[in-house]
Amino acid sequence: MFLGEFHHNLDTKGRLIIPSKFRESLGDDFVMTKGLDSCLFVFPKSEWKDLEIKLKELPLAMKDARAFTRFFYSGATESTLDKQGRVLIPTNLREHSGLEKEAVIIGAPNRIEIWSAKIWNEYIGDDNLSYEQIAEHMAELGI
Repeated sequence: MFLGEFHHNLDTKGRLIIPSKFRESLGDDFVMTKGLDSCLFVFPKSEWKDLEIKLKELPLAMKDARAFTRFFYSGATESTLDKQGRVLIPTNLREHSGLEKEAVIIGAPNRIEIWSAKIWNEYIGDDNLSYEQIAEHMAELGI
């Protein structure tokens, strides 16, 4: 499980330090891909395999299913950490997420999300984002 929020800067080569709290759960090899809301998703291999199974089960005849699958697979890259705990974020993923210098790395139950600090601050400060309303919808889902 991944918990917390961490702030780090990308270096000039596009490498980002992954917080030490996340490294053990992430493992040696993992998958990074385009995420929703202009962030990046980073999955441990086991979680990526679970997602792959679900995506493979989507009906090929459904346009939205094909688009959703393309979105995740087209940006996906197998990644590893270097000895300093950094990951190289490919140019296409940096462009997708608006990452330039300052990044926010947050925990989600089964993945890490990497955000541009600017986009993250806009997201959490969004006046249209009512956590009370979201909580009501989550209650409908049994949470």
